Amino acid sequence: MAENHVIKEVKLAPIRNGTVIDHIACGQALNVMKILGVNENNIDSCISIGIHVSSGKTAGWKDIIKIEDRELDSNTVDKIALIAPDATISIIRDFYVAEKFTVKLDDHVIGLARCSNPNCITNKGEPVDPEFKVINRHPIQLRCCYCDRILMNISDNLL
Repeated sequence: MAENHVIKEVKLAPIRNGTVIDHIACGQALNVMKILGVNENNIDSCISIGIHVSSGKTAGWKDIIKIEDRELDSNTVDKIALIAPDATISIIRDFYVAEKFTVKLDDHVIGLARCSNPNCITNKGEPVDPEFKVINRHPIQLRCCYCDRILMNISDNLL
């Protein structure tokens, strides 16, 4: 006769050193992985991804990524803010949180994404960095400062 066993909740294992990106908007973890540049050819450490995880901070759902042996540079954190404006970054050293901060989305975004308008001056080979004004934060909407196009599919247009 088979015994009934209670399945205990399985959580993501702690990491010794690295980065935890928490409170990612539900469904955006794979876009954050794209920003991190992780693919099948360059995985050197353990990476844990939780998608559609119950959030204790809000009464909803979130995604979470734990990546061992990697700390993020400011450019990467700025790009994550475009996809997950409420994300928190925790730097883990020897199993303890050494630093913790929330990503910050400035009012202007320069050089992080390309304009989706093929006729925009920023896509014509001119020495001009793409620049956007943040016109909405939830959901994030960016307006090109040169052609006024609203950027759609931000994750597909990141530089």
